[in-house]
Amino acid sequence: MNSRYARLFRPLTLPLTLLAAALALALPTLADEHWHDLHEEVRQGRLVALPDILDWLETHYRGQVLEVELERDDGELRYEVEMLGPQGQVVEFEFDAESGELIGMEGVNINAMQREGGDE
Repeated sequence: MNSRYARLFRPLTLPLTLLAAALALALPTLADEHWHDLHEEVRQGRLVALPDILDWLETHYRGQVLEVELERDDGELRYEVEMLGPQGQVVEFEFDAESGELIGMEGVNINAMQREGGDE
């Protein structure tokens, strides 16, 4: 960077660095508070615990869990579980976090992942 531009941006360097550091310190705290709220909702029975969802999937489908997300969709919490099937297929299962009900599946060759006697 040529020295003319370096002089223009130097006054911004310290405030931006301090802002980045403050955000880095604040974000884990906000995430921790959110985590505690979710844990409390599971403890009180308002949300189904993730291990229950994963146990249901293991009983009904073959595959390896790749990713789990808890997302809010139209105001309702949803578990989205992405699995890698035995034939290399990637399938996403979506569950209502309050009831634990399977509400959707997306992917290719899902039937090949279904276990014997694992009818929904």
